[in-house]
Amino acid sequence: MRRDSLQYWRRILLGNFVASLIVLVVFSNASWRTPTRQLVSSFLISLLFSNCIGPLLGLLMPRIAPWVWARTRFPINWIAVSIVMVALAVVGSLAAITILVAASVVPPSQFGSWFRGSFRISVIVTLTMGLVITAYEGMKARLAQSTAQAQLAALESRVQPHFLFNTLNSIAALIHEDPKGAERMTGQLASLLRSSLDQQATPLVALEDELKTVRDYLSIEQVRFGDRLRFTIDVDETARVARVPRLALQTIVENSVKYAVSPRREGASIAVRATAARVPPPNVQTITIGVEDDGPGFDAASLPEGHGLALLRDRLALLFRDRAQLHIDSTPERTIVAFTVPEVHERLKPAYALGASARQACDDR
Repeated sequence: MRRDSLQYWRRILLGNFVASLIVLVVFSNASWRTPTRQLVSSFLISLLFSNCIGPLLGLLMPRIAPWVWARTRFPINWIAVSIVMVALAVVGSLAAITILVAASVVPPSQFGSWFRGSFRISVIVTLTMGLVITAYEGMKARLAQSTAQAQLAALESRVQPHFLFNTLNSIAALIHEDPKGAERMTGQLASLLRSSLDQQATPLVALEDELKTVRDYLSIEQVRFGDRLRFTIDVDETARVARVPRLALQTIVENSVKYAVSPRREGASIAVRATAARVPPPNVQTITIGVEDDGPGFDAASLPEGHGLALLRDRLALLFRDRAQLHIDSTPERTIVAFTVPEVHERLKPAYALGASARQACDDR
């Protein structure tokens, strides 16, 4: 169980304890004159009710409330959530009384009277505590989402200038030796930046769009390196519409160009592959995108902070948590860097889909 889940259930247990004290003080007419044995008995019974109702709320409301919120507006959403909480309070109360009857604390003949007597208290306390906890957890979730988006934006802002500076250096190197090549690269860079800016609002893009970005980048670098840079792209058709982190694949390809192609006279070959697979259990469709080169390799265990691959690992964690992995297998003359993400499909709108020429440009099979 994750640490955040443990903290969540600790809050639920603390809420149960507080609710039991409230019931003891407000509804049981307890005072300093009440015998200790009666106080303890009343508190334990209240705690039993709380522990039968609280876990139901803690387990089901985080699943039910977002579903209701996504389909209804205020005040219908809060009314629907309150009705669900009342139903859970009834179920929890029935469970608590059943336990008391089984433990011979309550005679079976008094089951109905105990239920009628506890119904009002259970509903009031459940609604009070449940609505407060729901509002708090909702605010906490929105805060976490905003924080993650801010962190993701900061990470992406460190990736994009790195790519831009490298490309501008490539253009500068060609200005005197090959002016036409530098002009062609400038046009390709403008197209690449235009595509990047069009997708700035979303951290996930279609793999097909990411492939176009990669091909534009490799075409730019191929003008600089010529035959020293050799590349192929082989992608399953079913994987092309899956969603991947924006510029993730380009980051890996750029790393291969920088460390495998650039420092060696003979250059290197780069192979880009993407495959779709279904992983049981729980029978989840995943997409694996990998880049292989025949360069000198590197020490994957010592990636410095701020390195492109380290940034990519952080981005995957922010976007998918533990549902995505970054795999690095590097040896002399063979390096494979790949990432696996859960398949996220989104039908592309006509204005967003690539045209036939762009689709053909992305196909290297």
